[in-house]
Amino acid sequence: MIERTATIAATVGLHARPAAIFAEAAAEYDDLEITIAATGEPVEEAMDATSVLSLMSLGVAHGDTVVLRAQGKGAEDALVRLVQILETNHDAE
Repeated sequence: MIERTATIAATVGLHARPAAIFAEAAAEYDDLEITIAATGEPVEEAMDATSVLSLMSLGVAHGDTVVLRAQGKGAEDALVRLVQILETNHDAE
């Protein structure tokens, strides 16, 4: 399993629009199991990264960090792209 940490750049945290953008991108990797959790949370409490509701329920704000984990072929490339999405302030676009 590959793991990466990302800092939330969206000024509103991981809510509505940023969560939808991230979940849609994560869903493109349907052959991978991708999870997300707030930094410090146990691995078993990680949530499905393709679920907007799960993402919003994390309660992470601007500047908080999350841990992404993925398993399967192409996991490294997927996590690089997903970290980039989280570290982009989509509210400024």
